[in-house]
Amino acid sequence: MLGTLSVLTLLSAPPAAARTAHRDAPPAAPPRPVTAAEAHTDAYLRSLRDRPAALRAFFRRLPKGGDLHNHLPGAVTTEYLIELAAEDGLCVDTDTLTAAVPPCGPGTRPAADARTDRAFRDAVVRAWSMQDFPPDRNGHDHFFATFDKFGEVAWRHRGKQLAEVADTLVRDNQFYLETMVTPAADGAADLAARVGWDRDLAALHRKLLADDGLGRLVAEARAEADDGDAEFRAAEHCGTPRARPACGLTVRWISQAYRGGSPEAVFTQLALGMRLAEADPRFVAVNLVQPEDGAVSLRDYGLQMRMVRYLRTQYPKAHVTLHAGELWPGLVGPEDLRSHIGQAVDVAGAERVGHGVDLVHEDDWQRTARTMAARRVAVEVPFTSNAQILGVRGADHPFSTYRRYGVPVVLATDDPGVSRTDIGHEYRYASAAYGLGYPELKDLARASLEYAFLPGASLWQGNPAATGYRPVPACRAERPGLPVRGAACRRLLTESAKARVEWREEAAFAAFERTHARVPR
Repeated sequence: MLGTLSVLTLLSAPPAAARTAHRDAPPAAPPRPVTAAEAHTDAYLRSLRDRPAALRAFFRRLPKGGDLHNHLPGAVTTEYLIELAAEDGLCVDTDTLTAAVPPCGPGTRPAADARTDRAFRDAVVRAWSMQDFPPDRNGHDHFFATFDKFGEVAWRHRGKQLAEVADTLVRDNQFYLETMVTPAADGAADLAARVGWDRDLAALHRKLLADDGLGRLVAEARAEADDGDAEFRAAEHCGTPRARPACGLTVRWISQAYRGGSPEAVFTQLALGMRLAEADPRFVAVNLVQPEDGAVSLRDYGLQMRMVRYLRTQYPKAHVTLHAGELWPGLVGPEDLRSHIGQAVDVAGAERVGHGVDLVHEDDWQRTARTMAARRVAVEVPFTSNAQILGVRGADHPFSTYRRYGVPVVLATDDPGVSRTDIGHEYRYASAAYGLGYPELKDLARASLEYAFLPGASLWQGNPAATGYRPVPACRAERPGLPVRGAACRRLLTESAKARVEWREEAAFAAFERTHARVPR
């Protein structure tokens, strides 16, 4: 086992469902060819089994593509949220440890007290994150409760929050971020309340469009993004001699809708997000957030899938990724485990699925897995939050099942600030729990860019999840890290944002592998 991983304890034997999944799965694909540089790097990784500090350093330096499943407020470190609360003069309820607006009356303390009172600071950190949460207890309720506790902080300073998260990604050798936010939240709530609910989704959409109501929301959301961009650039000193490396990070926004809201509120947020994705290239997709096991989430799940399906006919250029299957037996009844991933794929037409943990508990799940593989619907896997929220880890997790069925898999962090983790931990866990070597880890990192919602042609030919990562003919003769010689490859990298980021990662892999050309004795 490659070191000790805090939250994620490995299981010794797979459960019955997992054994059945492997028995019924298609034959395993043959191992891909491995270059000499990859073999040397893999040997180096294996040499680190009993050197935890060196192992952590390896995974920190490993190029890790992008993070495609990331909630911005939940990604910010808790310590920085406390600092933002102090800067804004916010208060903290001494009973619930919930952030509140000033003045700080009886029963509250200034958040700034956490700068000097270590006991108070530690208490807030524990309340706003999974810090010190007992690993043998179910963390579902505590995890989701953190967002309400720091909510008064989270809606402010999008740009500063992004700067802190972007700094972390750059340090962790990542090149791309898709992160979730709630655009024009108050305006969307007001518009939804004015139009009310209509079961005829086309009629409801027309009501949102009337008097340019939805158009004004898009303008409000774009103005918010402009303000956030300005704050980010100021925090990172972009465009100045003191520019920080995060200025070069490629970032895109995903608009989130709260699945626990009223039907008209959910529809309005989805419509706003999809129209925004067509109007502003900084926004690429929509997603549904909040606990999937909530009463309203369960009741309206099918309706929300139909909302997405309808809106895709109106906004075909907007991408869709959906939290689906973030469920487990005991958290919900058997009737609610039957079809969430299947509906996300078949009804809503999701291009990616977040979590997808209850796969083998769904009806006809093998067909769903084959459909995902055929349509190249990737699953976003954040191991740490799956363990903390659902208690699912090791052989219970469908990670290996997805891979066996040819479903594209990308590793992600979800809410690393809340979870007290980072992307290196997710890759380290994948290696330890599932016996992955360097070539497999490298392809997981490649997948996190291949299945990103960046525009343009890919650097890779065909379907990499099925046939491996083979460069397109235009770039096949090029060597990453060296100047591009061919005109066709230069044209691809000039015209395609996706191919540019993928080429940047390949150059990073080439440099990374050169450092491990020889295995230390």
